[in-house]
Amino acid sequence: MKLTNDSYIISMGTKKFTEKYFRDEDGWVKISAKGNKFRMTAEQLLNHLLPAIANVKPGLIWEVEYKPKKELGNSKK
Repeated sequence: MKLTNDSYIISMGTKKFTEKYFRDEDGWVKISAKGNKFRMTAEQLLNHLLPAIANVKPGLIWEVEYKPKKELGNSKK
């Protein structure tokens, strides 16, 4: 079992929208609720996730899903 950064998909949002974050060969990527793709640094990723994890912004729902690398290639599209 490979437990590296590129083995996870992070979903965050509310009941009305969801954003996804994952790591590919070039770095971290955010897929917005509208489907737009943005590159980001690890620090930017933490700035997005930490308020949700700390419950600073009530109503944010977050989930981390483990996907082996083979499956990640299919789920990014």
